[in-house]
Amino acid sequence: MGGFFGAVRKSGAVFDVFLGTDYHSHLGTRRGGMAAYSPELGLQREIHNIENSPFRTKFARAVDELKGNSAIGCISDTDPQPLLMYSGLGKYAICTVGIINNADELMKELLSSGGYFDAMTGGKVNASELVAALINRKSTFAEGIAYAQSKIEGTASILLLRDNGNMIAARDRMGRIPVKIGRCEDGYCVSFESFAYRKLGYTDERELGAGEAVEISADKIVQLNPPQKEMRVCAFLWSYYGYPTSDYEGVSVEMMRCRNGEILAAEDAKSKDLSGIDYVGGVPDSGTPHAIGYANGSKIPFARPYIKYTPTWSRSFMPSNQTDRNRIAKMKQIPVHELIEGKSLLLVDDSIVRGTQLKETVEFLYSHGARAVHMRSACPPIMYGCKYLNFSRSTGDMELITRRTIMELEGEEGFRHLDEYSDSSTERGKKMRDAICKRFKFESLEFQSLEGLVAAIGIEPCKLCTYCWNGKE
Repeated sequence: MGGFFGAVRKSGAVFDVFLGTDYHSHLGTRRGGMAAYSPELGLQREIHNIENSPFRTKFARAVDELKGNSAIGCISDTDPQPLLMYSGLGKYAICTVGIINNADELMKELLSSGGYFDAMTGGKVNASELVAALINRKSTFAEGIAYAQSKIEGTASILLLRDNGNMIAARDRMGRIPVKIGRCEDGYCVSFESFAYRKLGYTDERELGAGEAVEISADKIVQLNPPQKEMRVCAFLWSYYGYPTSDYEGVSVEMMRCRNGEILAAEDAKSKDLSGIDYVGGVPDSGTPHAIGYANGSKIPFARPYIKYTPTWSRSFMPSNQTDRNRIAKMKQIPVHELIEGKSLLLVDDSIVRGTQLKETVEFLYSHGARAVHMRSACPPIMYGCKYLNFSRSTGDMELITRRTIMELEGEEGFRHLDEYSDSSTERGKKMRDAICKRFKFESLEFQSLEGLVAAIGIEPCKLCTYCWNGKE
C-alpha cells in the first residue's frame, strides 16, 4: 500500500510534511521519501529505505536540509519515490499510491514512440516514472493526468510538486482511496489520512471526488479536472487498513468498526449459542474495535488475553525469511495468563486472508491453557485477490485460505459456487467453515456478511468496491 502528504504555505512547509508523512507509516514499510521546493534551491529530494527503521528516524536530518514553503512526502510499500522529472511541462516531483496492472503494456507503448525509462534492479520500471511518462505526453497537467488515469488499469492517486511551488493532487479514477485537503491560516495540505493534518492544526477543507484533480497554492485551490459521478471507494479502508482516527466519505473508521462488531454479534445471536464464552477479545490492533462492538452487542465482557509488544519490535521490522517473520510475530504476543487459562475466548479479527498468523495465535492461546477459541472475521470470506490496490495482493488466489479450502473440498468445480461458500446458511458455506475450524482448531468460525459490512459503513453500496469478496467490479 502507501500514503502521501503534502503542504504549501506562505511559511515553511517541510516540518509539516515530515510529521504528516510519518503519520502514514501504518500504510507502508519499505520506502519513504520527501521533496521540497524553494526559489533559491529549486526542487530537492531525499529517499530512504525504512524496512528496519521508522520514517521519522531516517528523515529527522531532512527537516534541516530540505528548504521551502512547499513540500511533499510519501510512504511506499513498492517503489522509491518521489521522483524528480524534467519534461515539456516543466520540472516537478511526483509520487503515486496504487497499482498499475498493465504496466508492461503501457511501457511497450511508450517505448515504441521513442520514450525511455530508467530500469530498477531486476528490470522493473518505477510506477511513478510510468505515470509521469503518461502525463508528459500531453501539453498540460490537466490533460496529462486525465490521460494517465484513462490508460491505467488499476489505481493511481497522484501528488505532484511543481517548480513554481504549487502542488497538484489527483484522486484515482474510481476514487478507491482517499485524497483529502486541509487548510491552515496561511496555506493548504493534501493527505491520505485526515487525522494527520488535524493533528498539525489544519482543518477539513474538502475531499476530492473520484478522478478529480486540483492545483493548490498557498492562496487558493483551482480545479483542473472535475470529479466523475461513479465511485468505488475501497471498503477495506474501514475494516482493516485505514487508521482508526481517520474518516473517509464522512464515515469514521473507529465508529464503523464498533458498529460492524455489533452487527456481527446480532447475527451470531440468531444462530449461535454464546452462553459459554468468557471473554471477547480483538486480534490487535485493527481487530480490537470490531471486538469492542461485538462485546457491547453480545453483553459478553471484553478483555485482552494477550498484548502486542511493539516498543522494540516495531511494525517496520520485517525479516525477509518467513521462519524469522513467524518468530517475530510470536515474540510480540505477551499473554495475560489470568484471562486465558481455563477460559473460552471469542476473538474477532479484521479479516482472514491466508490464516498463517491466525493459526499461530490460536496455538499460542491453547499453549497457555485456553479451554476453547472461537473465531470471528469482521469482513466476509475473501474470495479474490485485490487487483486494484496492493495492500492485500498475493501471487495468486490460491494463497487465500478460502480458495485452498474449497479446492480441498470440491476441486475446481467449487470455484463456480463461491457465492454459496460465502453464505453461512448454505451447505457449502457450512462445510467451508467446518473445514477451516478443523485446520486451525477453532471451536467455531463465522464471517461478517457483505450486507452487514455495508450497513456498518453506511454509504451507498454502489459507491463501494467489494471486489475481494464478491468479484464484482
